[in-house]
Parts: sequence; structure tokens; C-alpha cells
Amino acid sequence: MGCPGRRGSVPDMADSTADGAAGGSPAARRDRLRATARDAGLDAVLVTRLVNVRYLTGFTGSNGALLVGADGADVLCTDGRYRTQSARQAPDLEVVIERASAEALAGRVGTAGVRRLGYESHDVTVDLHAALAELAEGAELVSVDRAVERLRAVKDEAEIALLREACAIADRALAELVAAGGIRAGRAEREVGRDLDGRMLALGANDRSFETIVAAGPNSAVPHHRPTDRVLAAGDLVKLDFGAEYGGYHSDMTRTLVLGRPAAWQREVYELVATAQRAGREALAPGADVVAVDRAARSVIEEAGHGEDFGHGLGHGVGLEIHEAPTLGPAGAGRLADRMPVTVEPGVYLPGRGGVRIEDTLVVRPGGPELLTTTTKDLVVL
Repeated sequence: MGCPGRRGSVPDMADSTADGAAGGSPAARRDRLRATARDAGLDAVLVTRLVNVRYLTGFTGSNGALLVGADGADVLCTDGRYRTQSARQAPDLEVVIERASAEALAGRVGTAGVRRLGYESHDVTVDLHAALAELAEGAELVSVDRAVERLRAVKDEAEIALLREACAIADRALAELVAAGGIRAGRAEREVGRDLDGRMLALGANDRSFETIVAAGPNSAVPHHRPTDRVLAAGDLVKLDFGAEYGGYHSDMTRTLVLGRPAAWQREVYELVATAQRAGREALAPGADVVAVDRAARSVIEEAGHGEDFGHGLGHGVGLEIHEAPTLGPAGAGRLADRMPVTVEPGVYLPGRGGVRIEDTLVVRPGGPELLTTTTKDLVVL
């Protein structure tokens, strides 16, 4: 976003995310940001987006900002509600207690000798930018854009372990739901969704990743249908898109089932989507162009005459947020790297009839992607 006042920019300052990502501590992550800041000639970076503060510190409060100094002096600021929590979650950091966290840290910039201060332009409002410019005592404000988000795209092994558990919880919850007969004719979409959510929580999830989608019959043709009181019936395709949040990290999986003997057209669409999904998974590799990965799956659907019935991107990154970089789609940009978790989720949606989506969460690896969501992708008939 454009902001008034003195403003430079550092485009793509964190594009080389593949190096040095194995370290799993917040301190190691701050060092990665510190290195890119130094390369850009910045004296410090002010991090205001809360999910990025969490990534770099471990602090999970609802108010906070972080100043990362090129000289290694880092400061976390939050308000008095989180005095004890911040000390516990970020014991290696100096903590300042002030309600206006970003402004308080900007006020320290002048005394710290900061001449060029990086800031998250996609998070800072026009009013806050003006306040920072005044409080930073002559320091040049330089946009780092989504520098931290680009660092976050490549996960360390500690993050992947949390994602792996989040996916395992979702897999187990669906298996329990099916085994208990929870997906059956006569139950409403909302009822099935609440049952699945409860099972994820009982299995150790901190929360669901997003509002669980249960879409039956013609509703399955709506990509992001919200569950209703519509009752499941024999012959329905039932699409479930859901995930578990565990330790802050989000899983994402879609499976499409059928109640009763599937019709020929349902089998045909299902096999088409399964073939496209397999092609997308097989295209995942370090160095692969995100547009080419999307094309690998999309071309399968287009060649079958259903290109117009697949109207969204192939997938996205997952982590502390359910949608992160990279984006796998026709409008995506960049290349995949080792340890990037992504979804692969093609779909074919036939309005008024039904739709199929099959989605996995995977981690890009040199020897082939690691599959985190292990529920069968064979057509399940209930």
C-alpha cells in the first residue's frame, strides 16, 4: 500500500528462503530476518503483524510489536496484560510494556542510532505510518513488504512436525466419524460438521483450521459452501473440507465421498479429479515453477473438457495461517523450495448436480513430496 512521507522500498528482500531454514528457534528466525535486513542496508526492522511477531518470538498475545536490530539487539513490546506471558514465551528478549507497541518501539529508534528502519507496509495504516515517521526521529522508513512472510514460506523441521501432527489429528477425526456412521443419510450438513469439529478437538486440536465445509448433493458444486440444515440423502456426493490447528499450525484436507451406489457421472468426475490431483502432487519439487505445477493438474481437467468447471488455483502454502505463500495457480509467481508445505486441491464443480475436490497437505522435498494427509483418496462409498 502506498504511504505518505519518506519511504523507500526493498523489493523481494527475502526471496532466497531456501538457505538456513533448518534452525527451529525464534532466535534463529530473527537471525534470518536480520541477515536480509543487513543485505538491504537497514539498521533495524519493525515487525507489527501479529502472526509475524509470533513467528519471530513465540509470543502469542493479541497486542505486540518487535524491533529486530541489525546489530543483534531485539526488543519485544506489548501491554501490561501480557507482562507474565511475554516473559514466559520470549525469555531471551528484552520486553517493553507499553499499550501503543509499535509507536513505543519507534520512539527508541533515534536513541539507538537507526538511520534506515524497515517496516511492514502491508500491515501499517496511513495514520500509523505518520506516527512512526514522527517518532523515529529522522530515520528513513523503508518498506520490507512481506519479508517475514517470504521467510515463513520455507518451514524448519520443528514447524513441519507441528503440521504433521495437525494433519494426523484431522485424519484420525475423519476416520472416527466414518467408523461411527456419522456421515449418513438423514443427518444435516451442520450436524456432520459439528461432529467432525468435536472429534478434532477431542483428539488434541487447539481449534479447527477454518470453518469446516460439509457440502452434500448439489451443494458440493459450490467450492466454499457453508454448511446448512440441508439433509444428506442417498446418491449425494458429500464434500468435506476441514483441518485441525495444533501448536499454531494448520492442516488442510478435502475428501469427497458418496452415499450409496455412485452414478456413472460421479465416478467419471471423481476419477478425473483424482488423476489431476496425482499429476499436481507429482509436479511438486524444489525449483518447480508454481505456474507449471498448477498447469500439470489443470491441463488434465481441461483436456477432459471441464476446464471451466475448475475455477480456482491448485493450492497454497500452509502454516501459522491457513493461506500462506506460495500460491499455486495461473497467477502465481516464484518457485518451490525444499521444506515448503503446500496444498494440492483440484476440483470439478457441476452446478445443480454436484462437485468433487480432493486435497492434500504435502511438504516439498528433494526426493519427492512428503504426504501429511494420509486418508485414502479412493472413492469411499458409504
